[in-house]
Amino acid sequence: MISRFINQLFYFYYLILIIRIFLTWIPNIDWDSQPFNFLRSITDPFLNIFRGVIPPIGGMLDISPIIAFFALQFLQIGVNWLLAAFGL
Repeated sequence: MISRFINQLFYFYYLILIIRIFLTWIPNIDWDSQPFNFLRSITDPFLNIFRGVIPPIGGMLDISPIIAFFALQFLQIGVNWLLAAFGL
């Protein structure tokens, strides 16, 4: 039950990240208005971890979200493993 809920949270965050990434392709979005500010506030702290490590290629192409997805997947696997170890 708990592991299913945790997996749903991860799935929801994956979707929010995908929406955030697709919205960056639209150049005239006002990121200070709602709901865009909300999306930015819950995704950018996680993405900024990887943006600080991996600079954009050619100054334009940001591949840090790809690494962020891999890290999130590894985190989900680790959390699932811990939940299974504790029988949750």
